Amino acid sequence: MTAVFKNFIGGEWVDGTGVTRNINPSNTNDVVGEYAKADKAQTEKAIAAAKAAFPAWSRSTPQERYDALNRISAEILSRKEELGRLLAREEGKTLPEGIGEVARAGQIFAFFAGEALRLSGEKGPSVRPNLEVEISREGVGVVGLITPWNFPIAIPAWKIAPALCYGNTVVFKPAELVPGSGHALAEIVARSGIPAGVFNLAVGSGSVVGQTLIEHPDVAAISFTGSVATGRKIAQACVASSNMKKFQLEMGGKNPLVVLDDADLKVAVECAVNGAYFSTGQRCTASSRLIVTEGIHDRFVDALTERMKGLLVDDALKSGVHVGPVVDQSQLDQDLRYLKIGKDEGATLHWGGELLNRETPGFYLQPALFTNTTNSMRIAREEIFGPVACVIRAKNYEEALGIANDTDFGLASSVCTTSLKYASHFKRNSESGMVMVNLPTAGVDYHVPFGGRKGSSYGAREQGSYAREFYTTVKTAYTNPG
Repeated sequence: MTAVFKNFIGGEWVDGTGVTRNINPSNTNDVVGEYAKADKAQTEKAIAAAKAAFPAWSRSTPQERYDALNRISAEILSRKEELGRLLAREEGKTLPEGIGEVARAGQIFAFFAGEALRLSGEKGPSVRPNLEVEISREGVGVVGLITPWNFPIAIPAWKIAPALCYGNTVVFKPAELVPGSGHALAEIVARSGIPAGVFNLAVGSGSVVGQTLIEHPDVAAISFTGSVATGRKIAQACVASSNMKKFQLEMGGKNPLVVLDDADLKVAVECAVNGAYFSTGQRCTASSRLIVTEGIHDRFVDALTERMKGLLVDDALKSGVHVGPVVDQSQLDQDLRYLKIGKDEGATLHWGGELLNRETPGFYLQPALFTNTTNSMRIAREEIFGPVACVIRAKNYEEALGIANDTDFGLASSVCTTSLKYASHFKRNSESGMVMVNLPTAGVDYHVPFGGRKGSSYGAREQGSYAREFYTTVKTAYTNPG
């Protein structure tokens, strides 16, 4: 009998009402584990536990919160190889990427441990005589955290850490597709010394656990990372809820990498390969549109194609692998649909896009590159979320910038150029939340804000000190000393 990993509610590990099987996408015969599924009643118990714990935790000292977050960070970092292997095994990103993601999660908790000690407010005179005014920040209450499958420990970390840092209590719903990393993180949080009910884990479907969190009147705020369609539904539900829930949405991207004639070709190719194909292209910050000016277009396509031919696609746990499998059959089917859509639209599948057989059965897809594409094609408008990129030819910088901004999304963008003039202009005029120069679109430090514009994000930024905007509410207090 396989042991079932339990949910964590009110300080206790409890059985669920069903089981989620966690399958290794590099080897579909390998079951990573079975995880208890929470139903609506169990989710409501988690919310009740969090509500009961909020008054005391929200008034805990900065030292208490620092100590708990610091312990979480220390254990994550001390186990980064072990946890990185678990992550690569369940999600399919390569082992070095998995270890790197775990390390980032540990760094995030360390950062917010420090933030707990840096909490501050304002005090000053009123415009009215003899009155004092204080402005302070407080936790908002019970926070529902709904996280995606593509970063199963880093994204939970950058939601859980600030939530706890600022005195909120948490009900955490990891992606049902990859619950292993989230469960391991929950075990670490449970050992940190935080009081019962402050942190709760409820594994289950979005239609049950997620919907309960969104609708429940005792949940004060929802932080969600996932698809645009789901994000819009959450926004509507939060606005319609009886308590007008605060909500934060991180959704999709169709991120441009602009390559200008004066770019360093080697740098541009490496930016494209990293941004478009590493992590199997399953990043909201992936470079899915490669916008290349005429003078370098053909050389860039040739060099990128040669670089792609050298990418090793295989089991994520094997040494030397560059690209792991797609996360599951559903996502693979979506990638294949878009490959057909691109060809039907008249784009040229220049290289790749083949299903691959490896030693173990898995969801292996050769990275794909489209050429002869226009920005009006669906493969250039819609998020594919796989190892698929398209090259769009532009006459000059001005046209390239216009194409880059012609999208419903606005998460990340990058330009490859040796011109300070164009680099400076692009940083100022790119309509995205994160802008890179001679760097991949994917990759942001843990101490700076993460988020985008347009259809990519809604609400306050995540990460860094900017996270306080979502996880706190501002209070203005007056005193008449008499």
